[in-house]
Amino acid sequence: MSGAADRVLSILLLGLAAFIAVQASQLDVPFSYDPVGPKAFPMLLSGILALLSVILFFRPGQGGKWPRGALLLRLLGVLVLLGLYAWFFTLAGYLITTAITVAVLAWLFNSGPAKAVISGVLLSIGSYLLFTFALGITLPWGAWLTSLA
Repeated sequence: MSGAADRVLSILLLGLAAFIAVQASQLDVPFSYDPVGPKAFPMLLSGILALLSVILFFRPGQGGKWPRGALLLRLLGVLVLLGLYAWFFTLAGYLITTAITVAVLAWLFNSGPAKAVISGVLLSIGSYLLFTFALGITLPWGAWLTSLA
């Protein structure tokens, strides 16, 4: 990337940090089980992103090349896939959405189909167990399952 491209990227990332901060400030929970509350983590992340964006603006990189060809398509595929992950997260549920996303990501970066599926399933189940039992975080099962019940 050229210095100009780094500066454009830094401005876009600064806008993203502001968007995250505004969205986090609107989080309202009727009760708090944590003394810090649910706003702290996204606000901290937006602050770090804003700081790094400012640093990138004033100290751009030495140049480099924009990705082309197959790598560019893979990176665009990752962006689309992560957008779809966010879209289907509550509808399809954590386990299914995460398993499919991880499997497609592994496949995009040259994993074999069997390894991709195994990775997706194991990471989905393992992270679900970690979030649920070790951290006490409830993850969605999916709107389609709750509509069946």
